[in-house]
Amino acid sequence: MPATPTKRRNHADSLRYTAPHCTPQASRPGSPVKNLLGSASRMVANAKYVHTNLIARDWRSLARFYQDVFGCVPVPPERDYAGPDLEAGTGVPDASLQGVHLRLPGHGPNGPTLEVFHYSELASEVERAVNRPGFGHIAFSVASVRQARAEVLTHGGSSVADVVNLTTATGSRVTWCYVADPEGNVIELQSWS
Repeated sequence: MPATPTKRRNHADSLRYTAPHCTPQASRPGSPVKNLLGSASRMVANAKYVHTNLIARDWRSLARFYQDVFGCVPVPPERDYAGPDLEAGTGVPDASLQGVHLRLPGHGPNGPTLEVFHYSELASEVERAVNRPGFGHIAFSVASVRQARAEVLTHGGSSVADVVNLTTATGSRVTWCYVADPEGNVIELQSWS
């Protein structure tokens, strides 16, 4: 017989339902748990999300965009790496890169960062799309989606689609839209009520 679900809040203040017997195992790193395919696996002990990397054509301009629009804060020092260790770690011949980490808003002085880097040699680009397999976008919770969208556009970004309002199965409402930064990277703006 299925367990009665319990309510648990996620990062966006919407409700997600989790079977009570799953919650304790999720809090015990290294405990065997069933993955989505039904096989037992172990969680990585002490895993913590620390950053997302964004490769830029012009890292200084793109970093300035995220500072001006979303209030991201640079985390010194600026990075300037080259040499055999970088080449070995990236698998990119003759790799050299420059960039900066930007502290993302809303998580305090030790929160995750957006790592904005530029390699001296960039791989060829593919057309960006919100439904392409792999990482699709980053998201920011904002007070007003329409005002945040206007700021993105004012600072050189572009619109991907319309602002929409959705109601979840639990009755929570979210206003959201996709926009793009000046280099075409997709950003979701969202506001929950």
